[in-house]
Amino acid sequence: MNATAILPVKRFGAAKQRLAVGVGKERRATIVAAMLEDVLEAIRATGLIERAIVVTSEPRAVELATAAGAEIVADPDEGGHSGAALAGVSRARELGAECALLLPGDCPLLDPRELERLLTGLPGRYAAIVPDRHGTGTNALALAPPDAIAPAFGEGSCERHVAAAREAGIPHSVEELSSLALDLDTPADIVALTRAVEADRSRARRTAKALGI
Repeated sequence: MNATAILPVKRFGAAKQRLAVGVGKERRATIVAAMLEDVLEAIRATGLIERAIVVTSEPRAVELATAAGAEIVADPDEGGHSGAALAGVSRARELGAECALLLPGDCPLLDPRELERLLTGLPGRYAAIVPDRHGTGTNALALAPPDAIAPAFGEGSCERHVAAAREAGIPHSVEELSSLALDLDTPADIVALTRAVEADRSRARRTAKALGI
């Protein structure tokens, strides 16, 4: 089934505070913008995604998302990642989406082929939970229908999402996608991203340029 991708995006000035020790505010904003562009490019290249919704109050993100053909949902309350995701889900339901794919804007290695494998054959009632590289957080959710479970991102969210699916009686699985495992939050993540990009220069091109890789 075709999916609607939903990307909650923070204001760039408030994003990636854990990089603040080694990366100045302006450069962090440049990196966040580059990551968003890389993710939007991957979404456009994924055949089973029919539209993208970006939930944000960041003017630069609005500009980039509009240029990429995404719909904008305002996030005036800035209620956090889960709140923004719920706003996107609500809009996806209004548009008649059968499946919502909740994605982060900070996984620039995102591979369209992995997204297509995740979505191919997805049942009409299902929750696919994609963990981060530590196995405890959640970097993506594929939900059919879009409100199959309520997103609850943050520390320990992989276990929370599994528990929510069980409680709701929703068939579910934990799906590891290598291109979604690495979100850029810490200096150690920059090291891991550098290694991945040096192994394949076709990946995360805008982010690599912003980082000087």
